[in-house]
Amino acid sequence: MIQNPILPGFNPDPSICRVGDDYYIATSTFEWHPGVQIHHSRDLQNWRLLTHALNGQFDLSGVPSSGGIWAPALSHHQGVFYLCYTIVHQHEAATKDTPNFLTTATSIEGPWTPPVFVNSSGFDPSLFHDQNGEKYWLNMVWDHRPGRHPFYGIALQKYDVSQNSLQGESKVIFKGSDLGLTEGPHLYQRNGWYYLLTAEGGTEYDHAVSLARSRTIEGPYEVHPMNPVLTSSGAPEIELQKAGHASLVETQQGEWYMPHLCGRPLPGTQRCNLGRETAIQKVEWRDDDWLYLVGTDNRPKLEVEAPDLPTHAWDALPARLPFDSRHYATPRCRLDETNRKPDRLVLPGAESLESCFRQSLLARRLTNQQSCVTTSVEFHPANFQQMAGLVVYYNNRLFHYLYQSYDETLGNSLQIHCCDDGTSSFPLGSDVVPVPEGKLFLRAVLDFCNLQFQWSRDGDVFENIGPGLDASILSDDYGDHWGFTGTFVGIACQDLSGTQLAAEFDYLEVLETHGNVASS
Repeated sequence: MIQNPILPGFNPDPSICRVGDDYYIATSTFEWHPGVQIHHSRDLQNWRLLTHALNGQFDLSGVPSSGGIWAPALSHHQGVFYLCYTIVHQHEAATKDTPNFLTTATSIEGPWTPPVFVNSSGFDPSLFHDQNGEKYWLNMVWDHRPGRHPFYGIALQKYDVSQNSLQGESKVIFKGSDLGLTEGPHLYQRNGWYYLLTAEGGTEYDHAVSLARSRTIEGPYEVHPMNPVLTSSGAPEIELQKAGHASLVETQQGEWYMPHLCGRPLPGTQRCNLGRETAIQKVEWRDDDWLYLVGTDNRPKLEVEAPDLPTHAWDALPARLPFDSRHYATPRCRLDETNRKPDRLVLPGAESLESCFRQSLLARRLTNQQSCVTTSVEFHPANFQQMAGLVVYYNNRLFHYLYQSYDETLGNSLQIHCCDDGTSSFPLGSDVVPVPEGKLFLRAVLDFCNLQFQWSRDGDVFENIGPGLDASILSDDYGDHWGFTGTFVGIACQDLSGTQLAAEFDYLEVLETHGNVASS
């Protein structure tokens, strides 16, 4: 059986393609660098992070949290990989700034061609390779006008690969079902039908996957008689919520599967601090030429029948990944590679954790709601504007930060900075904790909704610092702003005086704990 989610932690908007015996899923990365994670599998059960498609070909400085790279669509045709994506420059106003790009490669690991700008009428682009040899560009269209539904519909237009440009007129081919908020289009061909798979209902608890079909590519499209084909809406008791935004793949043996995004709320809440994750469902075509989930309903399952493929497992990730691992990410900007060593990281002080520009933060996705995160840091601050430490971070408005700094009376000291929807607090107040010179060990213990920071002089005996903090606020579902990412755990350094004083970190360790880490 396949155990869901297959890509735990922040891995939304999965787009899958198969090339021979290999399966690849591309997922959204929003404001995080490098862009577009690509996972690899040979059995649809076991996945590994293989590469990133975008590594330096974009500038996200200044984009808002949960802006940046949305909904990549990955396809393969005649020996070439095609990747479409949006870079969202702003998304909370009436209008949206959503330039769409296309890049290609002959190998999934690159090199990828310089991205080509295609259009900006809306987000979630995809490229369809018709059996007649034509290629078509799809995206949702955003309507900012008062009194209009902002999700205007799904547009289709021919794309000329040789000219790297759209051809002819754009036509809206689908206005959506009664669920509304139609986005994330993917086209497929089968048995003389064109099938249009879309995300609907909004990417929260009413999210869904809808399917429509037509005999001609421009429509009209009829909606599935039992639409939606997948949703968690109306079933708060199931573990996988927010099911939607899907794509389809056929195995070598003719079986069909549907990767989709989902969310797992913290117990007793509707807050998904791991963000939107990727799960997969088995689907089947029935005699009426419509697609259905295998089983008796349209609810996502935690366990799914595996395909008839040889099992192919990958090595498990170590708790301490080297700092040059592809599993690390930075917000908006690349980290200077000269500072990133396998056995040590030198982080020069940069801007604050609230900044939408240049931060000095290296982080990993949180993949389990019960985890213990530990690092060691050596830092020699000379003033209170110089800080370095361990952060549990959702975005620049939501984080909990245990850091070392300097106090004029006590010298080296530890403090906690909490940012709650943009409002800062410092739980220790003026009672900062003096610490000795030299290396310190910092720890964050996450137990579902509770976060407890700890520190140690020797790395063996840890003591609590500060009160228990609310880890549930680090989620898509909290606050007054849109959030589409997930919780990261990482190491950071700030120098607000501008001298770029650096901190040195030896490791970042992430262990799944299941609540069995004791405080000393």
